[in-house]
Amino acid sequence: MQSSLSLSLSPHTSLTIPRPNQSSFAPSAKPINLRFCGLRREALGYFSPLLTRRVQLNPITARRRSAADLVVSAALSGGNGSPPKSFDYDLLIIGAGVGGHGAALHAVEKGLKTGIIEGDVVGGTCVNRGCVPSKALLAVSGRMRELQSEHHLKALGLQVSAAGYDRQGVADHANNLASKIRNNLTNSMKAIGVDILTGVGTILGPQKMKVGSDKVVTAQNIIIATGSVPFVPKGIEVDGKTVITSDHALKLESVPDWIAIVGSGYIGLEFSDVYTALGSEVTFIEALDQLMPGFDPEIGKLAQRVLINPRKIDYHTGVFATKITPAKDGKPVIIELIDAKTKEPKDTLEVDAALIATGRAPFTQGLGLENVNVATQRGFVPVDERMRVIDANGNLVPHLFCIGDANGKMMLAHAASAQGISVVEQVTGRDHVLNHLSIPAACFTHPEISMVGLTEPQAREKAEKEGFEVSIAKTSFKANTKALAENEGEGLAKLIYRPDNGEILGVHIFGLHAADLIHEASNAIALGTRIQDIKLAVHAHPTLSEVLDELFKSAKVKAQVSSPVSEPVAV
Repeated sequence: MQSSLSLSLSPHTSLTIPRPNQSSFAPSAKPINLRFCGLRREALGYFSPLLTRRVQLNPITARRRSAADLVVSAALSGGNGSPPKSFDYDLLIIGAGVGGHGAALHAVEKGLKTGIIEGDVVGGTCVNRGCVPSKALLAVSGRMRELQSEHHLKALGLQVSAAGYDRQGVADHANNLASKIRNNLTNSMKAIGVDILTGVGTILGPQKMKVGSDKVVTAQNIIIATGSVPFVPKGIEVDGKTVITSDHALKLESVPDWIAIVGSGYIGLEFSDVYTALGSEVTFIEALDQLMPGFDPEIGKLAQRVLINPRKIDYHTGVFATKITPAKDGKPVIIELIDAKTKEPKDTLEVDAALIATGRAPFTQGLGLENVNVATQRGFVPVDERMRVIDANGNLVPHLFCIGDANGKMMLAHAASAQGISVVEQVTGRDHVLNHLSIPAACFTHPEISMVGLTEPQAREKAEKEGFEVSIAKTSFKANTKALAENEGEGLAKLIYRPDNGEILGVHIFGLHAADLIHEASNAIALGTRIQDIKLAVHAHPTLSEVLDELFKSAKVKAQVSSPVSEPVAV
């Protein structure tokens, strides 16, 4: 599950702030090799043999100990480095979600003595209340849709009796998956010697943390990775039974006959897919004038035709839910709507349940940020393009970083992990700036939606400001052999690019396995690959990857020779 993303489209993407000379490195003049990480392979139960591998020294450790000493100690401690004399840890991470986990594994790989603080359960939102259990529910909804589609089955020559489901069995599948991944994450960190410190983490001052009620630890560098919680607007009363957030919905304690979903972003769309497949009627309540406002408009229009219109879904757009009262004493859930612009009363709905899918809010209260003079902005921790925390005076806080949902740059689990890895690169002496425009996002409906980079309106706005042309290329899944063999020809891939130099500005896909297909485009953007080069890549036939092959080949680029790969843009 993902929340909406927010990208700055200003041509000046770096923050302009006064910076003390705290960095011991200078930006590299060479192209930056970007690395990305969602759930690392260790989280799925596979462990790398770190015991016999020489660990790369970071400047801090290198000054204190010889390379030979570090290799010996790494072998004795399971791969984790040893602490420097003046600190308990080289790196301390607050929050053991996907972002913190990715940072911890990379830190150990770099030879840092690493600790991670967790006040709840390992895995954070993604593993326990987000991406992982939601995919289990969506796997069920996908199977149900196939079994319920008589037309689809008949076209394949199949006959199946009426499909049914066991609600508790579906809920158990989601819970068991979350438990398995959570255990694997925990074991992957323990196996390489990461210290897991249980308790709430509080910043006491520079490079000093309190864990729980009385344990004090110090670290050369600290990463805040505390994630987010569901955002519930004022006037909405959540009882966890009939008025719920995504946290409650993932437990699937009931399947209501009629459920209202407030918000039509990633979270709302995915749950509409689950509930309608299991027999519910759904009503969307959207504050903006159109459904799916965060998607490319053309893709959103097609997705609405396929994912909304044919299903038992109706919707109200341009309205706010100002008050939602849970069901009680035999009365239904009551939702009061007002016009989003005039604020005049619009309608009152009576439904069996309501899901609040209005996004997520950063979980940063109680961190002790005031002890290092940091003031949050709408709850988010302010950071620069290198995830370095900025204090209330606009200065960088030495040795303090913030990644993931807590900084608000891009509220996706794999973005948090990528930011964490970027921070580790920096504290081990290699400057690194993450290009957020190369990070893909996906909505796991049936069919799926995926995207990377700019939407068409965003690209045209940028082009107007910077003075270049924008071109569009499209290809249909109906022309793909593998999609037709699956009888899943409904879909579109869209490329937004610069015809003068072949730069890829954005790619958007709606169709079968769109979430898997997007990575060819995201990696091309990350590596600075131009269309005139990627056109020459070979794709196996017949595969869905040929959708992207045809898309790139259909682009008309004026430049025949590749331009030098530029530095990634910080967002």
